[in-house]
Parts: sequence; structure tokens; C-alpha cells
Amino acid sequence: MLLAIDAGNTNVVFAIYEGRAIKARWRIATDPRRTGDEYAVWLLQLLEIRGVERKAITQIIVSTVVPRAMHNIEMLAKNYFGIDPMIAGEGAASYHIDIDVPEPRSLGADRAVNAVAGHAKYPGDIIIVDFGTATTLDAIDFNGAYKGGIIAPGINLSLDALVGNTAKLPRIAIEVPASTSVIGTNTEDQMLIGVFWGYVAMMEGLIARMRAEIGRPAKVIATGGLAVLFDEASDIFDAVDSDLTLDGLAILAERAILK
Repeated sequence: MLLAIDAGNTNVVFAIYEGRAIKARWRIATDPRRTGDEYAVWLLQLLEIRGVERKAITQIIVSTVVPRAMHNIEMLAKNYFGIDPMIAGEGAASYHIDIDVPEPRSLGADRAVNAVAGHAKYPGDIIIVDFGTATTLDAIDFNGAYKGGIIAPGINLSLDALVGNTAKLPRIAIEVPASTSVIGTNTEDQMLIGVFWGYVAMMEGLIARMRAEIGRPAKVIATGGLAVLFDEASDIFDAVDSDLTLDGLAILAERAILK
């Protein structure tokens, strides 16, 4: 079995793969100070609950956009599983895609892994929208080359900025507005309309501009925690793939075995 670990800015996601199928997944808040021992106490209990023996894990692959978290995750792999983890983008787990931008090394591991998975799962030109701490929109052409993209503040960051920098606005939950009207009649409704439908309008506009620049039909694939929420209220996306990043890690690990 494969243990795939995706360390993002907000959460670290752990997933057990058997072949290309996810058998279990868990997430924990990202904290670069969390030691390998602390990860182990948490993870080994979860494995036991799912009936997965530690020795059944034969591969570990890690992707991270939080460099300070890498050392402790490596210690988890080495000390508790006896495995030197593969690092996405390095050695046997190299991306093997053309990163067609002036500074390829500046591309975050999560976005590169998404490109690998996106090209493998969705033929043709695609735009990947990833809802994380930041929202990213990435263009991958029909050959699998990463062509560039957009970084926008995540919707929760936008809401935090709105609430944190005003004296009287309350904190609200991100959800689909109950009414389709965009003229709110109270403060909470007006905030939700601004945040939610404003975000939808931003994505519609950016995706339209990206498609026009690509000049060919491009499917839009959404991933990340809020993708389903936006998919419920709009027809922006051609597919929602919540496990795209993890699947990209599984693809890299599978290719590493075949080398």
C-alpha cells in the first residue's frame, strides 16, 4: 500500500492507496512545529482503527508547500515505517511534465501534482481550479504541459480580511445563499452575497479570459474543499475532483515503481 501525504498551508492530508483506489484518508491542521512522533501517535491510531497494519505500507510519497513541515514528515516515514519517502518533483518521483514558465522551480508542488493528475485523468486542454488557502487557476495544455495560471486570495482569506478590518461586520459561514437575489436586505445576507456571488463572478470572468487566451476548448476541473459548494450553485465546472492532488501523488509513486 501507498501512503500519500499532501501538506498544504491549512491542512496535511494523509491517504492510503491500494493501487489507484483510496482506502482511507485523514486530515490534520498544518503545524510546522508538529514532530514526527506527534504525527505517529495520531496516524498509527487511525491506521489501527481502519485495520491497516503498519507493515502493509510499502511506499510513502510527500508533496508540500510548507518546507518547514517536510523534515518532521520525513522523520515520521523513516522512524515509524522504515521508509525513505519519495518527494514529489524529485528523483524517481519527478513530474516529467513540461513546466512552460520562465521560472519552473517557482511552481508549487501541489499545482505541479495537480497538473500531472489532471492530464492523466482528463485528456485535452484543461483549467484546474484549486480551492485552498489561496485559490489557483492553472492552464495545462493537451500535451500535459503546464502553461501558467492565476493566484487569487482564497474565499476564507477574503472573508477574514473583511471581518478583521471592519468594526461591526460579523463572522458568517460560507454557504450557498438561500435566495438567488443579489440584493440583500440585512447585513449578513449582503456579506454572503458579496463573498459568495462575488467569488463566482470572479471565477467566471477569469475562466472566460483563460479560455479565450488558450484558444481551444478547455475543460474546467475543480478541486479543494469548497469546490462542491460552488458546483452546487453554478455551472462553471465540467468536473469536480476532490482527490486530484492525492491521485497525482499516487500516479507519481506508480511511475516510480515502473522505472
